[in-house]
Amino acid sequence: QRLPRGADAAGRVSPAPKSAEPAAPLAPTPPKPGTVSTARMLPSPPLVPLPQRPGHARTCRTKYTVRPVGMKKTGGRDHTGRIRVRGIGGGHKRRYRMIDFQRLRYEKGAPPEPFTEKVISVRYDPCRSADIALVAGGNRKRWIIATENMQPGNSITSSPHIGRMAVSASEGDAYPLGALPVGTLICNLESHPGKGAQYIRAAGTCGLLLRKVNGTAIVQLPSKRHIQVLETCVATVGRVSNVDHNKRVIGKAGRNRWLGKRPHTGLWHRKGGWAGRKIKPLPPMKSYVNLPRVTAVE
Repeated sequence: QRLPRGADAAGRVSPAPKSAEPAAPLAPTPPKPGTVSTARMLPSPPLVPLPQRPGHARTCRTKYTVRPVGMKKTGGRDHTGRIRVRGIGGGHKRRYRMIDFQRLRYEKGAPPEPFTEKVISVRYDPCRSADIALVAGGNRKRWIIATENMQPGNSITSSPHIGRMAVSASEGDAYPLGALPVGTLICNLESHPGKGAQYIRAAGTCGLLLRKVNGTAIVQLPSKRHIQVLETCVATVGRVSNVDHNKRVIGKAGRNRWLGKRPHTGLWHRKGGWAGRKIKPLPPMKSYVNLPRVTAVE
């Protein structure tokens, strides 16, 4: 009979020689589906919060600055990436100047008294049709909407007081409507006291102070519509700068692309009933004043 390999004459098998290197451990077999693994789980790393993506500089910036702020183009798209406004796209890169539309803005600790500011420069703003002016007063500088004849070196006054007699304000000064005489040309008008200018901010526009009634003022807008606001609403005396903005000549289609305007359809459309002049009555006067109703006395 044939003996196994490595056996002696008595049929005993000698043990295998020990190797110098230890045997490698067997790899753990994956658990079968439907069973729980008994292998030891390593501790997961601690969760570290990701840095938040900064939002738009104009809405998220809390500190005012006169330095130009970078802008991100949207191309007429919203947060989902879908086009919401057609005809927007491209254009030259622009930077935003933070305009202070509230003229009666005091420094910390300063009493609400009239103050004077000096115009440092008047320059073009790519984000609006009117020119802007850099003014300095005290320890601060800020951008405001420039008026028609505003020049570097001029002094402008802002006052919150309303007296019995109307003041003789100069162009560029800011006063409450109750302090100005009837018939004054105004711009940068507030709808509520302390809210900041919301009306008459486009280039070359101006409003007219028509009359004052029971602590309110009636103002005619550039569209000939009348609005009623409180006398304490602040407005700037004069006309907005860049009067010849509506007379500019575009000249070629490429200039509109510089301005960020995409072309519309070039097909010819027949004019329907919407074309032609229509004489419509003006809308009723819009009032921002909550006046108490007068009840009839029996």
